[in-house]
Amino acid sequence: MARDIKLGWDVDALNKAYRQGYMAATMNMDKSRCPYRGEVVIAAWEAGWDDADQVACENRGKGADLFSQIA
Repeated sequence: MARDIKLGWDVDALNKAYRQGYMAATMNMDKSRCPYRGEVVIAAWEAGWDDADQVACENRGKGADLFSQIA
């Protein structure tokens, strides 16, 4: 597995940070509450957060609330 020893991150860690950032945004957690340290891992978490926020904004514009999905 590829790992950058100097920076302390690997692909799995970046994927985990991305998924956690995505989940944080879906739970309306503020973007400033990123639990990570280190620029690369923070960037992965924020990318996940941004992607989920973008999807949520698009869905809000389409009226994709729970009741419109049921009806």
